Amino acid sequence: MPAKKTTPDFILIIAMLSLLSIGLIMVYSASAIWATYKFDDTFFFAKRQLLFAGVGIVAMFVIMNIDYWNWRKWAKPIIIICFVLLLVVLIPGIGTVRNGSRSWIGVGAFSIQPSEFMKLAMIVFLSKFLSERQKYITSLKNGLLPSLGLVFIAFALIMLQPDLGTGTVMIGTCIVMIFIAGARISHFAGLAMIGIVGFIGLVASAPYRMKRITSFLDPWQDPLGSGFQIIQSLYAIGPGGLFGLGLGQSRQKFFYLPEPQTDFIFAILSEELGFIGGTLVIFLFALLLWRGIRIALGAPDLFGTFLAVGIIVMIAIQVMINIGVVTGLMPVTGITLPFLSYGGSSLTLMLMAVGVLLNISRYSNY
Repeated sequence: MPAKKTTPDFILIIAMLSLLSIGLIMVYSASAIWATYKFDDTFFFAKRQLLFAGVGIVAMFVIMNIDYWNWRKWAKPIIIICFVLLLVVLIPGIGTVRNGSRSWIGVGAFSIQPSEFMKLAMIVFLSKFLSERQKYITSLKNGLLPSLGLVFIAFALIMLQPDLGTGTVMIGTCIVMIFIAGARISHFAGLAMIGIVGFIGLVASAPYRMKRITSFLDPWQDPLGSGFQIIQSLYAIGPGGLFGLGLGQSRQKFFYLPEPQTDFIFAILSEELGFIGGTLVIFLFALLLWRGIRIALGAPDLFGTFLAVGIIVMIAIQVMINIGVVTGLMPVTGITLPFLSYGGSSLTLMLMAVGVLLNISRYSNY
C-alpha cells in the first residue's frame, strides 16, 4: 500500500470549483428567460443545477476519501450495473425520449442518463484490464481486441438510444487509454479504417446526422433548419467582442438559441463575458488538465495511472468537442461542457470522476 499524502491536489480543487461556480452563474443567466416562459420560474434550471452540484460535491468528497485501488475490486459489478441500465433505458415506458433519443430513466421529478455513468464505469474497468494485462497489449488477439470488445458492445447499446456524442467520448477515451498502454500503431491503423467505414455508415443511415455534417460545412445552406443552432451560436459569440455585452445581457438567449443552458452555454458565456471570459474558462480547463496529467504521471501503480489518464482524457475530449461545436469547427453532437452545462447526470458524473482523481493525487509522487 503506497504512502498516503495528507491533502489532495489543492490547485485541481480550485480549478474545478471555479469552473463550477462560473457554470452555476451562467446556467442562471442563460436559462432565466426560457425558465420564466416555460415554467413561470426564473430560477427553475438554476435551482436544479445547484441541487445537482450539491449532490455531486458531496459524492466527490466521499469518493475522494475512498482509496482508489478499491475501484479495481468493484470494476466488474459497476460495469454490469451500467450495462443493465443501458438495456433498461431502451424499454418503452421506462426510458424517456428527449430530442429523439431514449437516453433517460425517470426517477421521481428527476432523471438519470445511464450512458453518462457508463463512461466512468468503462474507464474503471479498462484501467483494471490494462493494468493486469499490459504485457499482452501488443498482441491483436490477446490484448487489443479483448480490451476493445466490451467498449464496442457498450457503444452499440448507446447508439441504440441513439446518442452519438456520448458514444464518441467513451470510444475516444478508451482508445487513448489503450494507446498509452502500449498498443501498436499498426493495429490502430487497421482498426481506424474499419472505424471510419462504420462511422460513415452511422452517418449515412440517419438523415439528421448527414444534415449535421453538411450544416457544419456550410450552415448557411439551411439557416432555418440544420444550420440554425450553429448560426445562432456564432451570432452570440461575434457581438461579445473582447469584454462581452455584460453578465445577463445576452440577446441570443431570447429564444434565438434553443435551450442555451445546455450544449451551447459557452456561446452565451462568450456573448456576455466576451473573449476575456471565454479565455478564462479555457485557462481553467487547461489548469485542471495539467494537474490531472501530473497526477497520472506520478501515480504509484499502473491502475492509478490508467484511471487518472482516462478521467483527464474524458474531460479533455468533451471540452474540445463542445467548444469546437459552439465555434462552428465541428458538427453538432449534443455533448455538454463539463461543470458548466445544465444537466444532472453529466455534472454528477464529472464531480465523481474528479473525486477519484483527487484520491489518486493523495498518493501521487509529483
